[in-house]
Amino acid sequence: MVPRLIDIHTHVNFNAFKEDSDDVICRALDNGVWMILVGSQIDTSRRAVEFAEKYPEGVHAAVGLHPIHLSAHYWDQEELGAPMKVESFKSRQEQFDYSLYKQLAENPKVVAIGECGLDYYRVDSNKAPETGSLGISDHVFARAIQQETLRAQIRLAREVKKPLMIHCRPETLDKDHPIAENSNAYEDCLRIFKEEKADEVGGNMHFFAGDWKAAEKFLNFGFYLSFTGVITFVHNYDKVIKNMPLERLMIETDAPYVAPVPYRGKRNEPLYVGEIAKRIAEIRGMDFNEVVEQTTRNAIRLFNLL
Repeated sequence: MVPRLIDIHTHVNFNAFKEDSDDVICRALDNGVWMILVGSQIDTSRRAVEFAEKYPEGVHAAVGLHPIHLSAHYWDQEELGAPMKVESFKSRQEQFDYSLYKQLAENPKVVAIGECGLDYYRVDSNKAPETGSLGISDHVFARAIQQETLRAQIRLAREVKKPLMIHCRPETLDKDHPIAENSNAYEDCLRIFKEEKADEVGGNMHFFAGDWKAAEKFLNFGFYLSFTGVITFVHNYDKVIKNMPLERLMIETDAPYVAPVPYRGKRNEPLYVGEIAKRIAEIRGMDFNEVVEQTTRNAIRLFNLL
């Protein structure tokens, strides 16, 4: 069966869905929505695989270590995307274990490596840098760890021949403007992609938050860009969505975060991914069904879903 819509990045494997995860998954599947459940640590990656194995079709997994989990810190509701009703939490620190993730990645229901990448926002905003025992600032050291962990996950993706699901969050988030193309996070990410030959497997820039110049660089490298419910209530990314090739555009919820209008303020879920497609159709002046069909084809092609 060919799905009508594909939510290429969702977290029904997270604790926010602990009480009703199967109901949420079935609600989406019953409406023709397939999904990729994305891990952020070893535990959530394992759960993503377990859910994917549970359903004969329509549920796939991505496994990886998110850069925010390379250190332990507290995440409040505002940073998680208020006004969502998702509990605040303290993240658990983890070091990337190549062999453990490789075991998961070799499962046929795993279609991508990630969520992995760089997150400089927390590194640079959490506290003023201090000079550590190695003679370099905490910020420089934290960025170096993130970069090396990203390199390791690109190497894993190349070994298992599966695309990347990339998280790239710059140093600052301006609520009124997309991130400039000269953001250090974007520059570092693209440099690492080139050095590690990430184009051999390709991938997607999840929850893309850059401007058109930044978008062009990743598109020219062969990557896809995906957008969330944020585009239903801000106009920061309209230019990127209008200018980029439809053949490289995908849709996601990033559930339970950033629910689209008209569900804003509620817990997000894969069923709502159609609202992102609807908004993209409005921005591009296209027929909704054309956007649905092409974004579904894009997801099937990149992640080899059929």
